[in-house]
Amino acid sequence: MKLRLGIVTPVVHINPRFDPPSWESTGTIDDVQAVAKAAERFGYDWVACSEHIAIPLSATNVRGPRYWDPITTLSFVAASTERISLLSHVVVLGYHHPLELVKRWGTLDVASHGRVILGVGVGSLQPEFDLLGHQFAGRGARSDDALRAIRASWGVREPVYSGSHFEYSGFVVDPCGLPRPLDIWVGGRTRRSLRRAIELGDAWIPFRLKLEDLKPILDDPKVKDAIAVRDRPLGLIFPPDPPLDPAGAPDEAAEVVRGFAELGATGLSLRFRHHSRTHYIEQLQAMHELVAGL
Repeated sequence: MKLRLGIVTPVVHINPRFDPPSWESTGTIDDVQAVAKAAERFGYDWVACSEHIAIPLSATNVRGPRYWDPITTLSFVAASTERISLLSHVVVLGYHHPLELVKRWGTLDVASHGRVILGVGVGSLQPEFDLLGHQFAGRGARSDDALRAIRASWGVREPVYSGSHFEYSGFVVDPCGLPRPLDIWVGGRTRRSLRRAIELGDAWIPFRLKLEDLKPILDDPKVKDAIAVRDRPLGLIFPPDPPLDPAGAPDEAAEVVRGFAELGATGLSLRFRHHSRTHYIEQLQAMHELVAGL
């Protein structure tokens, strides 16, 4: 099986955990588009943009202070590329009505000729929920129902749904995505997020979990059985942490890739060590060549 590659796009999210270089802090949409076009040229499968609306000051040292709006960002990327997929990594389900997500991401899907991958999460930042007027308690069950509603409504101009938390009929949503099976990738870092991916998603794309964290989760016989009885394969999209340096330390990067592949990875969500836009693009090329040669 081919190992798919995608990127946690630089500039759009400043994450203090990874000591972002100064060029990212002053980066512009031109930088984002240049990186996306290079990723497409080298055969990467997706570029990603996450969602937070307002980060509490007390959380910025961990969460980071910057999150570009994913719809705006990926619309610019779509306009400057032709093939590469557009991943929300991740949109917080609890901040939106399901039809709001169908309309917004469905419009991008139509405009980009079917390139949207909907990455979703339940959210964990309670002050942000409170600020936006959304309920934090019970968000897991509401998110599960939201996923079912999105599945039922994607590509359906007059959606009808009746579930545990959402119910609607008699409305037109246009655009609503191309009439195709929508790839939904479930984010998170808990066993519950993996169960949600198995039950309702197409892939699991965890964050802040290393190889040694992932192995006992995936070796659990209950997890193996649940994945085995699915009617389609489950994608496992893993995040090498710390960032890789395929140009400067290719043997180290190759060892990491082999480790994730042995664990069953179908894709990697990549960050790189880099000091400029040019260097980042060099890392993109080096990683593509490294994986192709393994």
